[in-house]
Amino acid sequence: MPTFVSTGKILGLLIAYRYAIFFPLTVAEGPIVTIIAGFLVSLGYMNFLLVYIIAVVGDVVGDVLYYALGRWGSGRIFRRGSFLGIKAEQLKKVEVHFDAHAGKTLLFGKWTQSVGAIILTAAGMAKMPLDKFVFYNTAGSIPKSLALMLIGYYFGRAYQQIDKYFGYASLVMLLITATAVAIYLLIKRFRKSINIDGK
Repeated sequence: MPTFVSTGKILGLLIAYRYAIFFPLTVAEGPIVTIIAGFLVSLGYMNFLLVYIIAVVGDVVGDVLYYALGRWGSGRIFRRGSFLGIKAEQLKKVEVHFDAHAGKTLLFGKWTQSVGAIILTAAGMAKMPLDKFVFYNTAGSIPKSLALMLIGYYFGRAYQQIDKYFGYASLVMLLITATAVAIYLLIKRFRKSINIDGK
């Protein structure tokens, strides 16, 4: 997901307003803000535990906003054509997918920043139960927020390069996840072919 506020501006806002601005910034710009907050924790400006809790909650709240867009905002758009490239008649397939693979799909979106917004919105379109949605996204946000904070804590002095490095990291995570999924599917197909041949 794109960053709409520069890292320097985020740093200045956090130094000036700290926790008062941290939560809304986390909802809007979660990963970058969490990294910069980790850097400020290392300097003693903010409390580690409090920042961590707010980061997780803000990240999940941001996820729920995307979910709400898909669940309650897609209907009107469907009347005009498609939403996220999905037509109304294809929605049933999306619902079936989330019924069968909700956890894996949401965690994939959580750890691959580039497609996260699409997956979160699609979950809302599929009318996935909100409590289940929040559970899986919280499970993904807990380690993700900690990892981002630690990056900021130990490497935050290079905050001006965070945008570039975060983009590289997201791409690497996407490639790793895609490779793992491809290997899983190949193994599954191979096992299926063995079972068929064995009959």
